[in-house]
Amino acid sequence: MENITNFDPDGVSNPDNGIFGLPFSEENAKLVLLPVPWEVTVSYKPGTARAPEHIYNASMQVDLADDDLSDGWKRGIFLRELDKNILAKSDYLRKEAELYINYLSEGDLDDGNKYMPKVLKEINEGSVFLNEWVYEQTKELLDKGKLVGLLGGDHSTPLGFFKAIGEKYGEFGMLQIDAHCDLREAFENFKYSHASIMYNALEEIPQLTKLLQVGTRDYSLGELEYAKKSDGRVVTYLDKNIRERMYEGESWKSIVDEIVGQLPQKVYISFDIDGLDPKLCPNTGTPVQGGFETQQVFYLIRKIIESGRHFIGFDLNEVGISLNEWDENVGARVLFKLCNLLIASNEANAAI
Repeated sequence: MENITNFDPDGVSNPDNGIFGLPFSEENAKLVLLPVPWEVTVSYKPGTARAPEHIYNASMQVDLADDDLSDGWKRGIFLRELDKNILAKSDYLRKEAELYINYLSEGDLDDGNKYMPKVLKEINEGSVFLNEWVYEQTKELLDKGKLVGLLGGDHSTPLGFFKAIGEKYGEFGMLQIDAHCDLREAFENFKYSHASIMYNALEEIPQLTKLLQVGTRDYSLGELEYAKKSDGRVVTYLDKNIRERMYEGESWKSIVDEIVGQLPQKVYISFDIDGLDPKLCPNTGTPVQGGFETQQVFYLIRKIIESGRHFIGFDLNEVGISLNEWDENVGARVLFKLCNLLIASNEANAAI
């Protein structure tokens, strides 16, 4: 409380404080955010590795009032310092990945090139390193009793966090807000591709009992087949089907109630910003027309909490970098809402 005695929540944000201008340290913050500046396997537009620092800057413009949690900022939100070694490794491997992707696109896999297999091996080993680093960082925070959110980076970043969450909480379900299924196996031969995050999660995280994908609108035939063969472990709500149901008179509330009813008691949220309408995130790595308004997603998360389910953690990924800082500002506000909803859910569960 000493940190906030002289803090004016209606004043100008002090960038010498932490994210959202809040005067908290990691020790006295209820929720800690881990930045993961990584985008090695992106298959279209780069830039997300630098999203954490840009979102941090944009967060200084976010007002602290939130009707989902009165004075929620007083609980403390802290963003860990960005690890420049991780960013440097990402930058180096990203250049290698670009060479390899170009090599693939030229169809020269059988040309006897001895360098490219070494490049692929190095990239996959780098991704294994990143997964273990994220696991160690998030496990440490969870073991300290912190609520944890992960801020990417591309969508490959949270696999280690999923592992830590499973060990901490046991069986859980995942709500994935995303334009894509991310169920490809080793996309472009990258085992831990951003397009493979949910495939890898389902194959490697035994505590993940249910994956609900909502708003999906760009996918392969193989991904849909994988979901169909999952025996109900994967349920995909395509954007097209959601819209058609609403066009024919169903309310968003009734669809949300159906979605929530399929989730287990403990729920993790994986939020790829491209799940939103691209007018809100035009510089995300792989934008797709369609998608949600922010309030539609917040309503869905709020209903999960109101149902008595326990919101246990989140990641926010694929925020792009823009000249006018639009993407970063949307990303910062989505992040603030996720933080408050995570705190609110855990306070409600602690009171039970």
